[in-house]
Amino acid sequence: MDSAVALHRPSPTSSFRLFQSRKFPNTHLPKLQNSTRFVESLEKNRFPINVSRPSSLLRIRLRHGSDDPANGPVKVSSNDAHIGAFSEEKELQAPSFAEFITSERVKVAAMLALALALCNADRVVMSVAIVPLSLSHGWSKSFSGIVQSSFLWGYLVSPVAGGTLVDYYGGKVVMAWGVALWSLATFLTPWAAETSLWALLAMRALLGVAEGVALPCMNNMVARWFPSTERARAVGIAMGGFQLGSAIGLTLSPILMSQSGIFGPFVIFGLSGFLWVLVWLSATSSTPDRNNQISKYELDYILNKRQKSFVVDNKPKATKVIPPFRRLLSKMPTWSLIIANAMHSWGFFVILSWMPIYFNFVYHVDLRHAAWFSAVPWSVMAIMGFLAGLWSDLLIRSGRSITLTRKVMQSIGFVGPGMALVGLTTAKSPLIASAWLTLAVGLKSFSHSGFLVNLQEIAPQYSGVLHGLSNTAGTFAAILGTVGAGFFVELVGSFQGFLLLTALLYFLAALFYNLFSTGERVNFDEPVS
Repeated sequence: MDSAVALHRPSPTSSFRLFQSRKFPNTHLPKLQNSTRFVESLEKNRFPINVSRPSSLLRIRLRHGSDDPANGPVKVSSNDAHIGAFSEEKELQAPSFAEFITSERVKVAAMLALALALCNADRVVMSVAIVPLSLSHGWSKSFSGIVQSSFLWGYLVSPVAGGTLVDYYGGKVVMAWGVALWSLATFLTPWAAETSLWALLAMRALLGVAEGVALPCMNNMVARWFPSTERARAVGIAMGGFQLGSAIGLTLSPILMSQSGIFGPFVIFGLSGFLWVLVWLSATSSTPDRNNQISKYELDYILNKRQKSFVVDNKPKATKVIPPFRRLLSKMPTWSLIIANAMHSWGFFVILSWMPIYFNFVYHVDLRHAAWFSAVPWSVMAIMGFLAGLWSDLLIRSGRSITLTRKVMQSIGFVGPGMALVGLTTAKSPLIASAWLTLAVGLKSFSHSGFLVNLQEIAPQYSGVLHGLSNTAGTFAAILGTVGAGFFVELVGSFQGFLLLTALLYFLAALFYNLFSTGERVNFDEPVS
């Protein structure tokens, strides 16, 4: 230590005694209950301290991270009696919007958004291609539903296994393998369609198997990179890409098909996925502390804020164990998430798979315009999802409980779409119908700040498996809804009746979630009696 500096600086012990002599309420000093430990910590770390008493007011401030006086003395103010040094919240202030949006963690969220955009674009291509394929092969509406649901056959088997792999190996590696496999399946779909119907169904099922790991990986990466006060925003960014993927797939597919044939979009989207994998592996890390580009301030902020909510293990687990499925399923909060995911998937896939056909069947809109009418709501959903996440984080920062915040978000995310679907059944023109559909899908995005973030909160150590369980239930519901819609329309002759049924299910799911969900961490390690 520089002697000149030492002459003007009291020792840590005397500084602390001087500090103790001031009459500050004990409630302001949560970190100073053990004075001996505090003094020893000062002496050990040699934190730069500068103390002056120009008036009866005193301010002490610690400058962390360096013992070099060249960093500058810590300024002392006599304008107030604020003790900023002894509160980590004051030392690591929340970043501004500009700092947040340019941070390394947002770059990770942006890469996740691109992956989920490709994920959904690869799904919805078939929603557009199914119309000319059905005409060329003479498929009925019920059989078209079976072809579209073949994706879900594969999606049914992978979420639990994929979630377990994510918990063990982390989101980065599993996501890379997932994107590579689903891009390969998309790229090979034209070959499969020309070969046989069974080859086409198998390739769509492989797409589902690979895409089943996408959302568990997203949740894992968000939990590792973002503190609890920013997670809803991060999920909003990532899921915004998911919804934009729907819009991109629905709008570009008809254009690409008109220029390069029915299978043009499959080839282009498949090649785009391979490019994403190369960037992902070279530009991101599985955890913040392994990132070479992150600043010390951002790393300290993430680790400090994250530890206040729960500890996330940054290392892959060495011992492979079977997840405690019985204990997970013995708690009602788990079932609230399962029911929420099931209803979310039912509504999502019914709208995603059938809306182009709905506009074509009910309003006699041609394929290209039907795709546009179906794409607009997904673009709105991307924006609404981020705004919902921002509002959710602000509610928590303002002191609202996590439980209340999640229930509010989920209520909007289910009751809102249910009411909008009722309005959709009354629409007399495609423009009014598109407005109702846009409202339904936009409000649906509030679910991302409800059950989707809630998965990380009640069981951070089992978030991948829990997401897999709820996704499996969601896939069952999606298969039932997608196939059931086709048979319902054939039997009843009306899309409107199926939309009313979906609205009723939305209302019931909202009630169940509000009764049994929680934002608190649930103890899944206690044995089931």
